[in-house]
Amino acid sequence: QAPGGHNVIAGVYDYAKALHPDSAVIGFLNGPHGIFSNIWTELSDELVARYRNTGGFDMIGSGRHKIHSEEHMAASLRHCAALRLDGLLVIGGDDSNTNAALLAEYFAAHGARTVVVGAPKTIDGDMKVKDLVPVSFGFDTATKCYAEMTGNIALDALSSQKYYHWVRLMGRSASHIALEVALQTHPNAVLIGEEVEANKMSLGQITSQLVDIVLARARRGKHYGVFVVPEGLVEFVPEVATLIAEINEVLAARGGGGGGG
Repeated sequence: QAPGGHNVIAGVYDYAKALHPDSAVIGFLNGPHGIFSNIWTELSDELVARYRNTGGFDMIGSGRHKIHSEEHMAASLRHCAALRLDGLLVIGGDDSNTNAALLAEYFAAHGARTVVVGAPKTIDGDMKVKDLVPVSFGFDTATKCYAEMTGNIALDALSSQKYYHWVRLMGRSASHIALEVALQTHPNAVLIGEEVEANKMSLGQITSQLVDIVLARARRGKHYGVFVVPEGLVEFVPEVATLIAEINEVLAARGGGGGGG
């Protein structure tokens, strides 16, 4: 979980209570599922104090459900109306903020009193809007932690001088974390998914590029190093992306749905 989520909740709670001590702040449990299933808990001073300035998001939990059907939309509207909510804050990454946007449009179209707001919490750093959202919170902390660990691995490689280490970092659809960690630690190679896609590099070309680096270092007597890759690198390779699309089409035709990788 991206750091900072608990402090967003704490900030909203403090602000609501400062406006009016009798304000009630509730938390829907386990993400979108809690909204359309009406599973929630009311926050208290004691609960918020327990999680303030802590990592994770276990105060109310998170989930991978999506709010995309008319049934989910209507249920969410119905539950928010019954609770007489003035605002609904959705905290998370691109999926969560997509949910927030869909709910905001649906609520506005049905004249709901509940205003929906999205807060960009994601370590991927892939939610940027010029002059509005320079960077999502969580990215800076996460990359500093990853950079420290990657730096330690690099020192281990330099000390033992007999291993190549592969550091696989989060980033399925964006390579921002891998790039930032590489800028901070200077590994022997970093593979950027967007660069692979733009240059239409095949798996063979990627392999050859890394082999050339290993051979060049070996000629200098250096049989060790560090390579940094994003977790979603393979999906940026054109031939693999085509294969995944074809598999998804076959699965969809059979009624099994597509997994996107």
